[in-house]
Amino acid sequence: MWTFDGRRRPPFAITPGDDEESVWDYPRPPRCEPDSRHVVVRHAGGVLASSVRAIRLLETASPPGFYLPPADVDLAQLTPVAGRSLCEWKGAAAYWAHASDPAGTPVAWSYAAPRAPYAALAGYVAFYPGRVACYVDEARVTPQPGGFYGGWITREIVGPWKGEPGTGHW
Repeated sequence: MWTFDGRRRPPFAITPGDDEESVWDYPRPPRCEPDSRHVVVRHAGGVLASSVRAIRLLETASPPGFYLPPADVDLAQLTPVAGRSLCEWKGAAAYWAHASDPAGTPVAWSYAAPRAPYAALAGYVAFYPGRVACYVDEARVTPQPGGFYGGWITREIVGPWKGEPGTGHW
C-alpha cells in the first residue's frame, strides 16, 4: 500500500499540464492564498454570494475550498444550524443552511475564530458546491466527491482527490 510522505506526488497522481495544478502539490498543513477570480454562489434562483476577494485553502489531496468575505455574502439568506466540527488545522466550524430550507441542510460553513495561521478566514463563508451552484469566472464548479468534503473542482485542478472510491485511507 502506498503511503503519502509529503514530499512527492504518489505514482497514481495525474501529472499536471500547462496551467494545471495537482492537488498532490498542495501542502500539509494547508495554505491560504488570495484568489481574485469572480466567484458566484447561487441557490433557488438567487445569488447567495459574489466576490473577487476569495481565499482558496489548498490542502494535499483535496480540491481547494473557496472562502468568501462576509461582506460579499447575502447573510440574510443563511441561517445557522446545529452541529459543529473540528478541523485539526483551523479549529471549530459552524454550519449554515439556506433560510428557505425547513430541513436545515447545511450549504455552507465558517470559522468564527480560526487557529493561527488561518486567522484570515475568520468570518469568511465556504460553500458546498454539491448543495448550491458555485461558479468561478462563470464556469460551474464540480463538487468534490463524498458528503463531507467541500472542495471546488475547477478546470485547472487534477487529482485524484479524497472522496473518490478507494481514497478512504488517505
